Order: sequence, then structure tokens, then C-alpha cells
Amino acid sequence: MLLISAINVKKYYGDRLVFGFDELRVYKDERIGIVGLNGAGKTTLMGILAGVVSPDEGYVKRYADYSYITQLGLPEESADNHLEKIFGVKDKQVGHLSGGELTRKKIAAMLGKKSCILFADEPTCNLDLDGIMLVEKKLAEFDGALILISHDRELLDKLCTHIIEIEDGALTHYTGNYSAYMQQKEAVRRRKQAEYEKYVEERESLERAVRTLQGKTRKMRKAPKRMGNSEARLHKRSTTEKQEKLHRSVTAIKTRLDMLDIREKPDDIQKIKMTFHKVDDPVSKVLIRGEKIDIAFGERILFKDLEFEIIKGSKTALVGKNGVGKTTLIRMIVSENVGIKRASGLKIAYLSQDLSILNDNQTVLQNALSESCYTESISRTILSQMLFTRDEVNKKAAALSGGERVKLSIAKLLVSDANLLILDEPTNYLDVYSMEALEVVLKEYKGTLLFTSHDRRFVDNIASCKIVIDDCKAKVFHGNYADYITGTKNINAVVQNRLNHKIEDEESLLRLRLTQVIGKLSMPGKDDDPVKLDEEFRRIAARLKELKG
Repeated sequence: MLLISAINVKKYYGDRLVFGFDELRVYKDERIGIVGLNGAGKTTLMGILAGVVSPDEGYVKRYADYSYITQLGLPEESADNHLEKIFGVKDKQVGHLSGGELTRKKIAAMLGKKSCILFADEPTCNLDLDGIMLVEKKLAEFDGALILISHDRELLDKLCTHIIEIEDGALTHYTGNYSAYMQQKEAVRRRKQAEYEKYVEERESLERAVRTLQGKTRKMRKAPKRMGNSEARLHKRSTTEKQEKLHRSVTAIKTRLDMLDIREKPDDIQKIKMTFHKVDDPVSKVLIRGEKIDIAFGERILFKDLEFEIIKGSKTALVGKNGVGKTTLIRMIVSENVGIKRASGLKIAYLSQDLSILNDNQTVLQNALSESCYTESISRTILSQMLFTRDEVNKKAAALSGGERVKLSIAKLLVSDANLLILDEPTNYLDVYSMEALEVVLKEYKGTLLFTSHDRRFVDNIASCKIVIDDCKAKVFHGNYADYITGTKNINAVVQNRLNHKIEDEESLLRLRLTQVIGKLSMPGKDDDPVKLDEEFRRIAARLKELKG
């Protein structure tokens, strides 16, 4: 059932084309994730599809009602009491809500409308892990078409059946979730690279042949003086014939050169090796120790006998629900409050959520160099790895987007002489590409790292251990987020194991076939029917969803 049809759409900001496309259709039960760099136009595209933004060219038709979970703005007052109770915001007034509670209230209101189309722009923004899991569950249960913008790769993986990428003003459609999209994009890049290399090889071979033939022509000698006239005439005729033959061969090869299909070189994947100097670490193995910390605000107890340690060389994630005191604890560490012991020689670089370390009047490069212990060349390399390239390093900090300010702030800390980085929600405002670039840099960082983030995959990819703030205390946890979630639920392990074994064989076979189908969809053979493959993909995805449920 067709729900949205967009034809010949173009959108400009001034003279700049943000994006343009010939056709985009949305059908019932499709789950579409929109991805792209910060500023690529994701929210603009969603607004055009919803009718809240007008295209400069083309038209959009909607054949059903919709709900819109916006990234900014206040929630509607038309509340669904049942959903508000589930989301924990029943009877709470908007003026007294935290950022996470505002998000919960907006989602409850929009899901309560029971529309056929749901637009969701960063629906997990400001949510803790419990809130993210609840949103994921409710969006999975939504009976209709879902169009989603999110930097949460786990959410895109678990919910999406299609991905639309906005890149260089064009829209590209991919079948499957975020991981499938990345695999298909890499397959396309490899194919283009192979085609480019074949083109270069053939072009160089033909150019060598032309040079060889032209060299032979130049080397043909005139008739020796000792020859008689008749012999000289025969020699000249033979030479002329050979030269003409060579000339025809050169012309034929040049024609082949002109007829070659030019292949553009695909963009190289950045694989810059970070050159961080080994930081001057304190002698002590324990850099930060918290001992019997008690904090209360009126009758509300935040910490009670809280104790923890930050080990030298570790990459530690501080995790927990909204309001348990993660940012409060970080500020106590930075200011060395009572109960916090810091090792001698410890140098802390701190990224707060307000990004207050930037000088708006300086350029990107000037900000990075202002407290850098590295050469300008190395500082530029780190900025490049954080996706600041070419003339972008000359932009003033005041002109940067939220995501760019986060990346510059982190780059500024990375080039300092600190031996402990503390990052409070560094993934806020970042698109998925910037998040992956940040992961690469933090993995290469040689010092100690303490950070908070609600992005599950980011935490799993970076953290060597986790400190969980729960019930006013701190607990050290090793393992990924999935292990943590499982460990915090009161589930009978034996019963769960039996349930898993019942579906294990079928699920394994389905996932194997799903991989094969995705591969054929990304690069169809001459005997493959993309329509039938897409239908099979949907059937398999639906069955896997049933088994998961």
C-alpha cells in the first residue's frame, strides 16, 4: 500500500542544491532509516516528506495521516495517559521536565495518535539506556511505515528494512538495515575501484603501445648514400609503406583510447595512522580513586558510600540511567572534591556537554593549535581524521554546527599534553560517520580515557571496562551492553536457554539465507530478479522479527 509519493524534488539553500531526486515512494510496513553527514539535509528531507517543509521543485503526496517526533521543540499536550505511564511521564508538567523526559513525552504523544506513518527525528536523544530500549520496543511494535533519523547504529540495525543515504546532494537507496547498507556500500566501492584500476591499466597499455609505435617510426632510417637510385627508390617506398602502416596502427589505438569509458577514481577510505606521542603517565597504577562518597540533594540521596577506581591505560565508560549522577561524579573528579584522590602528575583534559573550551573567534586550526603539544602537521592530521579537511580548518568556530563543535573540542583535547581525557557525552550531535571517525581516533589514543555515552555500539567499541552507577553505588562491569542488560534483568537462565534452542536452528538458516539475499541485491546477477529478492528479504526479516519476539 503506497503511503507517500515524492516526484522530481529539489531543495536549495540560497544557490546551493541541498539534494535532488527523481522519485521516492514509501509503502506500508517499510522501515526507512535516513543517514548522511551533519548538514546533508536529513531533517529537511523528513520535513518535506511530512509536508512541514516545502520543496523548491517537485511535489509530495501523502495518502495517510502521520505523526512526527521532532528533534527540537516541545511535546504536544494531547497526551495518551496509558503511554505516558509506560514512558514514566504521566501527570508531569512540561516546564518541569528534563531533556530525556521531554523526549519521552513527545514519543508518548505521537505514538498515541495511532497514525499510519511515523516520522522520528533522533527519537533517542537525551535518553538513558532504559529509555532507548523502551523506544526501540515501541517503534518495533508500530503498525505502519516508519521513517527514522538516528545516530544510534544499533537502533538502525534493529528497526530498518531500508536505508536512504544523502551524499553530495543525491539520494541512494539500500535494502536492509544499517550493517547491510555498509556492506553494500563497501561492495559498490570495491567494484568501482576494480573498474577504475582496469580502466587505468588498459589506458596505460594503449598509451605505451602508441609510444612504442611512434618510436619505431622515428627510428626508420633514410636510404644509405651508397645505394643506387633504383635501390633508394625501393627503400624509400618500403619505408613509407611501413611508416603509413605504423601511422594507421597509432591512429587506431588513439581511437580506442578516445572510446574508453572513463572511470572516475572512487574516494579513498581514510586510513590515516594516528601518531600520538606516548603521554607522560603518573607512576601510580590508579589514577583516580573515589572513597566513601556521600552526596544528597535534600531528601534525595545521589551517592552513598560510593567507591571506584580509574586504572592507568584503561578506557572506562561511566554508564547508568538519567539522573543517577554521572555528570555530577565527573565534575567532582575534575574539581577534586572531597572523597576523590588523584595521582601525582595527573593532567586532565575535560569535555563538558556545553563545549565551553572553544574560542569562537578563532579558526578550527587555531583552536587546535592553541594548547597543542604537537607540530602543526600532526595537529592537521588529527583534524583530518576528525573529518576537518582542506579549507574547513580555516572556518571560524562560531560558524560550526553542533556536531562539528564536538569534533573540534575533542581534537583540541587530543593534541594537548593531558594523560587523562574525560568526555561527557561526546557522541551528542554526531552523525554516524563522525561517530565512527571518533571511534578510530579514541582507539589509537595512548592515554587513559573516561567517558559517558548512551550510544550502545560506541561504548562497546571503545570501553575496556564500565563503571555502572546504580542504587547510589558504583559497580565495575566487564563485557558489552548486551551482557549488562541481560545481567540486570531477573530472567530464569535455564528457561531462556531452552527457548533459545527451539529457534536456534531456524534462525541460523534464515540469517544465512538473508546474507545471501543481501549480497545478490547489492550486486544482482543476470539471472537474479531484484523484485523477488526484495520480497524474499521482507519475508525473512519478518520471520526473524517473530523469532526475536
